[in-house]
Amino acid sequence: MFLKELSDIPGVSGFEGKVREFIKEKIKDKVDQIEVDKLGNLIAFKKGKVNKKLMISAHMDEVGFIVSNIEEDGKLSILPLGSIDPRVVLGKKVVVGEKQILGVIGSKPIHLMEGYEKVSFENIKVDIGTTKKQEAEAKVKIGDFVSFAPNAMVHGEWISGKALDDRGGCSLLIDLILEDLDLYYDTFFAFVIQEETGLRGSGPCAFKIKPDLAIVIETTTSGDNPEFPEARRSSELGKGPVITPAHRGYVNDERLFNFAVKVAEENKIPYQIKRRTAGGTDAARIAITTGTPSLVISIPSRYIHSPICVLNINDYRNTFKLLSLILIKEVL
Repeated sequence: MFLKELSDIPGVSGFEGKVREFIKEKIKDKVDQIEVDKLGNLIAFKKGKVNKKLMISAHMDEVGFIVSNIEEDGKLSILPLGSIDPRVVLGKKVVVGEKQILGVIGSKPIHLMEGYEKVSFENIKVDIGTTKKQEAEAKVKIGDFVSFAPNAMVHGEWISGKALDDRGGCSLLIDLILEDLDLYYDTFFAFVIQEETGLRGSGPCAFKIKPDLAIVIETTTSGDNPEFPEARRSSELGKGPVITPAHRGYVNDERLFNFAVKVAEENKIPYQIKRRTAGGTDAARIAITTGTPSLVISIPSRYIHSPICVLNINDYRNTFKLLSLILIKEVL
């Protein structure tokens, strides 16, 4: 399990290189072939028993920001890469660019805001400790990424940290490769780019592989916050992997969905059905691009797309158990 290490690596959409190199180093000696395509997707192949292709994917990128301007007072204007509510980022530590310059996100103090003045990315800035534009330009440049600062911590059966969406999925794929399973299908483990900015990497990746079936591994919102009624809970921590029947833009293949449920029940693996359809995944892009029947299986997590996500390690372990059984069986 590589959750803590992967969480702490900066890998905002479009800047996944450090994540990709970490993963490649871990798996390169355990696969039959490995390559990086023109977009930056990392594709690792392991031979199976039959000449049918399974693509199992997770996205490497995380939500974050990009520097859009350097102000005269040395502060940085930023714009989001991916879906982030600006209210959750105020006062949070970030790192900027390849030099990982430390900064803090700030905005107009709440007590000075008038009426229902809205927090937006137009009026928040990153403070990197400079007071002049020229001083800031010596450290960063327009177009640099801005990532939440590393903060991963393990607390017994819990882990918190940034970017668990979808470094949880990446860690699972690494573990599945290292387990050296007796794979049924010729299996392509795809670590894809830019999911958070519009599912950009998975389509070309699937077009290259041309899989017969696909499984997307995600880290999904749980919604089991104390203030939420049960009816609003998409899934809950501690209740096992989340099998998705449908989400925005795609109804998951019914055969794959039923097969995953059957494997979980036959092996007494706790699981849950995702109860809301908000949000989308690479499964939609793969299905649209190649006509491939696809399924999403996820680890539930609180507070995704924020500086600190929370994940239950038992959910991770049970997701691994379910996937390790699915990959050695004939599905379609």
